[in-house]
Amino acid sequence: MATTEMGEATRRDFLYIATGAVGAVGVGALAWPFINQMNPDASALALASIEVDVSNVAEGQQIKVMWRGKPLFIRNRTDKEVEEAKAVDISELRDPLARNLNLPADAQATDENRAAGGAEGGGADLGEKLLIMVGVCTHLGCIPLGESGDFDGWFCPCHGSHYDTAGRIRKGPAPENLLIPPYKFTSETVVTIG
Repeated sequence: MATTEMGEATRRDFLYIATGAVGAVGVGALAWPFINQMNPDASALALASIEVDVSNVAEGQQIKVMWRGKPLFIRNRTDKEVEEAKAVDISELRDPLARNLNLPADAQATDENRAAGGAEGGGADLGEKLLIMVGVCTHLGCIPLGESGDFDGWFCPCHGSHYDTAGRIRKGPAPENLLIPPYKFTSETVVTIG
């Protein structure tokens, strides 16, 4: 009698497990279309990266393009702006990290690590002069003004953050340097951002 009860208990356990497994697969099959519809559609994915021809950005000029709903500043800096950025001692910076998504997270905020000249695939003609940054203040998300502030870089009028000519925070409440987005050159003058 004990073996019969044990055999039925084993069959019963198997039926519970099998029923639960079939139910879980069924719920997953029904839920997948609802979960999948929350993924971005093809038009949104197309906006995830943009191509910008930087050949028309004159020395000393900055253009603004939109990427993922945020402004990007693309500046062809003057020789004076590059020299000012290179002359800064990294130990004096509030945020010593490059904040460049093309580099390791612990890369230092040297001008060379923030400028686009060493980027993959090109940009050699523009060299160290080209700077590509997300144009959003790292304090509360305002948009800084170019060629402004105490360091001739960017100035955030909302709360008074001052960035230098390499987009590094130098004064004010912003905790971090302006972010450098992921990018690569697809030719000498066309950069793909994102």
